[in-house]
Amino acid sequence: MTRTVYSGAAVFDGARMHHDAVLVVEGSEIAGILPEAAAPEGPRVALSGGVLAPGFLDLQVNGGGGEMLHGGSGVEGIARICAAHARLGVTGLLPTLITDTADATQAVIEAGVAAAEAGVPGFLGLHLEGPHLDPKRHGAHDTALIRPMEAADLEMLCDAAVRLPVLKVTVAPEAVSLAQVSALARAGAVVSLGHSDGPAAEALRYFAAGASNVTHLFNAMSPLTHREPGLAGAALDQDVSCGLIADGVHVLPAVLRIALAAKRGRDRVFLVTDAMAVAGTDAAEFELGGRRILRRDGRLTLADGTLAGADVDMARSIRVLVKDAGLDLAEALRMATAVPASVIGESGRLGCLARGGPADFVHLDAGLRLAGVWRAGRPVALA
Repeated sequence: MTRTVYSGAAVFDGARMHHDAVLVVEGSEIAGILPEAAAPEGPRVALSGGVLAPGFLDLQVNGGGGEMLHGGSGVEGIARICAAHARLGVTGLLPTLITDTADATQAVIEAGVAAAEAGVPGFLGLHLEGPHLDPKRHGAHDTALIRPMEAADLEMLCDAAVRLPVLKVTVAPEAVSLAQVSALARAGAVVSLGHSDGPAAEALRYFAAGASNVTHLFNAMSPLTHREPGLAGAALDQDVSCGLIADGVHVLPAVLRIALAAKRGRDRVFLVTDAMAVAGTDAAEFELGGRRILRRDGRLTLADGTLAGADVDMARSIRVLVKDAGLDLAEALRMATAVPASVIGESGRLGCLARGGPADFVHLDAGLRLAGVWRAGRPVALA
């Protein structure tokens, strides 16, 4: 088995930073992190500073490489999305279907099951964001397709939770019952609240019923005010995990600091890109459900200015957290690695550089820009 020693950069293992250390890889697995003085013999990759970290994990990826996840994507479409994000440093992800028909949802589930069986690199499962949302907080979702959850929907989703390696579903309390959320959680789905205009008290009831996540904190939800905390306030106050789009557009740096201060020490905030088809491309626009989406100045918007997903990658998100929000680098890296791994039940295997674990890792240079990606010990060409 080929042994390779990576030196010249700090090594973040998913929990803490190691300085004057080397990362040792044997074949497709991590062999260990050792002091530089104890580095074993073998071929060496000498890096010029920066940090080595576990491959990023993204639990909300609508598309990439020119492809949006949709009912006709199939295994090939899922593979293209995963490959596009690998070139951006994401070695594991949940392709995400936004609000669509029941038939399209079922087709994506079948494609996801097939992708898992085929071992598509980087595919961890699916995230179904809608259609069971509050139309008052629809964002870029098509309001004509938003609807309450029915018995057939619940049966389809519970079945998918059993058949897929991971199923995450975003729902709004306005469109689902407490019993439905409990049934989804019992079936093994990760239930997330989002796209909701409801009060904090309602969110608390749904957390108690089994919802354990909140989707893109602050965006498309009732805000925190001094007399009504809303879903955003409930998410900050309770011990639930929250996805966060850290592009400096969806959530400004001052609010990032407030959110992180509220959740500090609980490892409950994880980064998501909410990426769309243009991720990993230089395309200036694309079509979403017959609507034109414009890419301008780091934003993706509908013609009326409504944000429609994000135009950010994980490395840039980390730069925003560190340089604009003042977060410690190790804490920012955890939000892209170990924390999302814990959300999907993969702590200790993904989102870390643990002996015997997959050799999925990235190199960020001194400016925290992506300089290298390795998956299963093999280098991946950058976007």
